[in-house]
Amino acid sequence: MQVDLEDLGFDGGGALLVKRALRMVPEGESVTIVGTNSDLHVHLPAWCRAEGHECQLSDARGKSSAVIRRGTTDSQRWSGSQRAGSADSLAAQAIVEHPPQRWGLAARGALVEAGSPEFHFALTDKVEVWSPDAVRIYAQASASQWDPATAVPWDAKFDLPAEVEDAVVQIMTYLIENEMAALIVPSRFIAQLHPHFRETIQVLAIQAADEARHVEVFTRRALLKRREPGLSTAGGQASLQTLVDEPDFAIAAFLLSVLGEGTFLSLLWFIERFAPDPITARVCRLAAQDEARHVAFGMSHLRAHIQAKPEVRESLANAVRERHEALRQTAGLNAEVFDALVLMAAGSWEPASIRQGQSAVAVLLEDMHASRKKRLIQLGFDPTEAEDLSSLHTRNFM
Repeated sequence: MQVDLEDLGFDGGGALLVKRALRMVPEGESVTIVGTNSDLHVHLPAWCRAEGHECQLSDARGKSSAVIRRGTTDSQRWSGSQRAGSADSLAAQAIVEHPPQRWGLAARGALVEAGSPEFHFALTDKVEVWSPDAVRIYAQASASQWDPATAVPWDAKFDLPAEVEDAVVQIMTYLIENEMAALIVPSRFIAQLHPHFRETIQVLAIQAADEARHVEVFTRRALLKRREPGLSTAGGQASLQTLVDEPDFAIAAFLLSVLGEGTFLSLLWFIERFAPDPITARVCRLAAQDEARHVAFGMSHLRAHIQAKPEVRESLANAVRERHEALRQTAGLNAEVFDALVLMAAGSWEPASIRQGQSAVAVLLEDMHASRKKRLIQLGFDPTEAEDLSSLHTRNFM
């Protein structure tokens, strides 16, 4: 094989043509390189020495010529290398059970050169982090992203009684701090996940983006007609701290997504139903649609985890009981939030309206409990234990 570089310098792109030619011949075979560039007789031998190829130079009539015999450097270089995926080359994109740390940031299925550095990802077991629905949920989430500036009718005209507006502001204040916790929890685990499980990382990242939007729109609604948000209580903060501090991925997903965000789904749809203005209704509807995906991923991941390790179910149950015990002395749900929900559902201070509002919130609490119990049963808890665990869920909802 002969390659004519013409006047192309070796350091000006000629090296690519030489490498290509050598890849096309077996080890031990030769390629002839010719060219008129004046530096070729210097660059070619130096490169061949570095790469482990033999090079014989000659010059004739203004042209440099070299016969390069392909060496074995390529096979030495990749000796011990490993595909970042299944050992079966036909399934290079398969998810392995325990990806090595030295696969690091390599794309799944890529050839990882021997000698690559070891990383220190804490979550490296498929059973701990994987969901068979991760690909579908991420695709759905990507297609469902919405722009807070255009998806909400911020210029809608409305004028609420002062106390009703105050109630909405208090509810929004409560939603903001809870959504901030829901943003922090997945964000904290993203950096701990082995990149081999990229779909799980992508789902968690888009969940964090969802929560960032929720914080934005709830804040904007809270300050739409008021200069300051409402009250944040010690009990509410204590409840959320138990989520933020939870170190176990499965338990955090269980407490946040299955129980907390699942309960919040009922709350958001309740607010959307009784919202006194179109903006409040819209932001809660959009947030609820996002939260439904978060719950779906948590359920899918935990079902797979429990199926592989049934003993995990007891750990989840114990986490609920321990959290309940840790929060036993706290006040639970912000009383101002409860009152605000009643007033919003009532729409006025008339006794009959307040009675209806109180009843509506009571129905909300029953729906939250029933929904939690249903999800627990879907995870394999028997109805009695599901009833008990649901009743122990934090009174702060999240």
